[in-house]
Amino acid sequence: MHITYLTFAERLSVEILQSADEGKNIEKYMNAVKEIKTLDDNKKEEKSAQLIDELISINAVNAQIDEPSDIEDIRKRRSSGPRRMLVNMDDDILYDKIFGAWLGRCSGCLLGQPVEGWYRDRIWGFAKDTNNYPINYYFSSKVPDDIRKKYNIKDDGIVYSSNKINWINNIEHMVEDDDTNYTILALSIINQYGLNFTSENVAESWMFNLPILHTCSAERVAYQNISNMMDAPQSAIFRNPYREWIGAQIRADFYGYITPGYPELGAEMAWRDARISHTKNGIYGAMWVAAMLSAAAITDDIEEVIRVGLSEIPKDSRLAKGINKVFGWQKEGLKWEEAIDRLHEEYDETIGHNWCHTIPNAMIVAISLIYGHGDFERSVGIAILAAFDTDCNAATVGSIIGMLQGAGNLPYKWIEPLKDTIISGVQGFGKIAISELARRTIPFARRTMQL
Repeated sequence: MHITYLTFAERLSVEILQSADEGKNIEKYMNAVKEIKTLDDNKKEEKSAQLIDELISINAVNAQIDEPSDIEDIRKRRSSGPRRMLVNMDDDILYDKIFGAWLGRCSGCLLGQPVEGWYRDRIWGFAKDTNNYPINYYFSSKVPDDIRKKYNIKDDGIVYSSNKINWINNIEHMVEDDDTNYTILALSIINQYGLNFTSENVAESWMFNLPILHTCSAERVAYQNISNMMDAPQSAIFRNPYREWIGAQIRADFYGYITPGYPELGAEMAWRDARISHTKNGIYGAMWVAAMLSAAAITDDIEEVIRVGLSEIPKDSRLAKGINKVFGWQKEGLKWEEAIDRLHEEYDETIGHNWCHTIPNAMIVAISLIYGHGDFERSVGIAILAAFDTDCNAATVGSIIGMLQGAGNLPYKWIEPLKDTIISGVQGFGKIAISELARRTIPFARRTMQL
């Protein structure tokens, strides 16, 4: 039960790392942390909550870290960018691109689901031992017994509404995942509240349309805070050590889908959504992804897509520096495997905070896009082999390449297993055609193109 509801003792261990990331002096609190670990459960919870409150309230000692969460302050610190790009496409092309983005997101997510939580050596070993390195198809559990034993392959396990691990041989269509639930929920939000939706509308939609146990980390804490009558930004801050984790970044895609050629608006919509559960780089990741998708509808230059995304977030933020570091690795002449090595030298995948944090996962997205050269299979494959949050990163990469290439250009072998069908945990969208989601997206995209 404590895992389901995220105890304060669990949160404290993450808050220490998060506060250090933000440039706060945590050394004087370490003895208190050690003492709390010796207490009985009730006292441990009380003291952990108090220390989390104190850590969140203190200011950073590193004055070089200037990372606002307010949209106007974010915009003051961003680099120059196109803000608005020339759009000229007919309905068929627009639909093909948006359908491609939906399909790409589903496909990448499905590829990463069975190996989510695996460390890099296990993923690479399994891929090589099953002749799937570099990645050339979905992972299957139909492998020889010695390989099943070596990699502890299991078929049974609860994954949202399914009682099976979602290996390709266990699925009949796209299965439920938070990476797709939020994309569908964003469609529901826009459909109900319109393009001028507010953060309060997003919070209300969560309450009505998404069960709390379908949320994780920052979203679950924010859900609890919203239930206790907190509005953004307090809902994102109060006792929430996961505020810079990847959750908001995986919620942002739809805002890019409906703003082709308008990255500034896509990023702003992502900000309105992200701020109910995230701060700083947690918000920037969402804005970056939405702006990239806005650009991917217009240009097939993948580096331009990434840089347009960067132009909507603070240029000196830790996230922007991380992504620019990937460009630097490319300039050095590193191969994609070597870029992944560099990432793992900087971030320890065995530490949950690193594994789920926005920055290393965004860097993986950047590595996958830069070294994938616009090729769908190569790009999502790199995202998986980089490890960390596999389904999240492959879903984002697949979404961007799907938008860039269009549905008609995506490899059949990656799209056919989806059967143009998806299951979600979002109220009113239990089982629906992926093509129908794309059709419902088009009117909103057309509307922003006319603004």
